[in-house]
Amino acid sequence: MEREKRSRNVLSKALKTKIEKLVDERTKFIYQREGSELRIIIKELAQAQKETEKSLKELSDAQRLSEEGLRRLEAVVQELAEAQTRTEKRIEELAEAQKRTEERVEELAEAQKRTEQRLEGLAEAQRRTEKRIEELAEAQKRTEERVEELAEAQKRTEERVERLERIVEELAEAQKRTEERVERLERIVEELAEAQKRTEERLGRLEATVQRLAEAQEKTELEIAKLALGLRDLRRDLGGLSLTMSYAFENEAFRALPRFLKEKYGIEVIEKFIRQEILGKEINILAKAKKNGTTVYVVGESKLRLDERRDQSVDEVLEELEEKVQAVKKEFGDVEVIRLLVTHYATKGFLREASKKGVIVVQSFEW
Repeated sequence: MEREKRSRNVLSKALKTKIEKLVDERTKFIYQREGSELRIIIKELAQAQKETEKSLKELSDAQRLSEEGLRRLEAVVQELAEAQTRTEKRIEELAEAQKRTEERVEELAEAQKRTEQRLEGLAEAQRRTEKRIEELAEAQKRTEERVEELAEAQKRTEERVERLERIVEELAEAQKRTEERVERLERIVEELAEAQKRTEERLGRLEATVQRLAEAQEKTELEIAKLALGLRDLRRDLGGLSLTMSYAFENEAFRALPRFLKEKYGIEVIEKFIRQEILGKEINILAKAKKNGTTVYVVGESKLRLDERRDQSVDEVLEELEEKVQAVKKEFGDVEVIRLLVTHYATKGFLREASKKGVIVVQSFEW
């Protein structure tokens, strides 16, 4: 009995040291990764590990019992299976998040298709205007270069998606290996029940089983980390694609706005539109113009869609525009400024609020 007690104490200390080391590593891993969902998953894995430690202690105490010890051992195995089930559920949630990301990529691809159709329509209209044949040829050349850039960006996005799919497949394979290890654990538990009287041998097998479970847990965490990195890269690529589309839309507006503003608002642009940084603010649309014989500055911002129900509120968009107006006034003096927003589409609610603030909203289909 004294020898069994010393053996259990040695095993308990060794297992406690290993488990504390795994908990420390997971805690450090949590603060090195982004995303609230991933932190929740790792926190639950740490809780599952604590439950494992408690279960191991119960198994050690159960060595001195027979029928009651077997029932408690089965309960411990059930808790381990439930912890693994929670891990699988979290991985499924990550897969669902990946699915939503892919749907967003498809939406952006559809928006890209509409942009290309719009560019083709503009090219056809310019060809009918003999007066601007030379300008049309040059603009068409720039448009083709930008379309090629968008195609290259799309190609890089597809490569990112393919890498992410491979990561998901690797994660599924790792999960399969985890399930195989659980099955081996069940067989080991049956062997422990049959060899209950052989105390020293049972302790050795239990230690080996716990070690394999810890290794399987560590591999699962590594696969989750790889998936999180793949999602972060994909979000960065999507942001770059959105920025490219915005710049292409602004360049289209630069060509159409002078005629449109003169015909509809009597604003004659005397210096071409440019994109410029002033006092740390990126002014996306800036030009010098005349209105009723007075020199004014046109300061504008481009948005693909203006909708008070979506990401930015009306006040946020207008405040951002006003900050850029104030930067222009500080740079050029107390000049008169025409506030302008250019978009593909604006809701009626947004148009009403912008009109109250004296902001001109131009939608691409108007020119």
